[in-house]
Amino acid sequence: MIVRTILVVDDSPTDRHIISSILTQNGYQVGVAESGEEGVTKARETWPDLVLMDVVMPGINGYQATRMLARDSATRHIPIILCTTKDQQTDKIWGLRQGAQDYITKPVMAAELLQKIARLS
Repeated sequence: MIVRTILVVDDSPTDRHIISSILTQNGYQVGVAESGEEGVTKARETWPDLVLMDVVMPGINGYQATRMLARDSATRHIPIILCTTKDQQTDKIWGLRQGAQDYITKPVMAAELLQKIARLS
């Protein structure tokens, strides 16, 4: 699989901007969603090659949205990288159990993010 389009799901305008800028500067097409609910809807409508999912969001949190996408036959093929400030090992384990393929903590370092995306390609 080659990653070309990435959906960034984050309730923080600053984090959405930073992550989107890193991705667009490196040739990716980026879509954004401001909530877990919107992220699930956009993933089902646009079929991105990858979803970068924040965890701490109002409404449906990133773990719940990840679980919804991973269990849906229409979207389970879309890899998800959780991108969050939650940096405990238990948070990472829980995220991977929900269906995420990888986990990165904020603040996002461009090189680390790009390396994790490259591993999926």
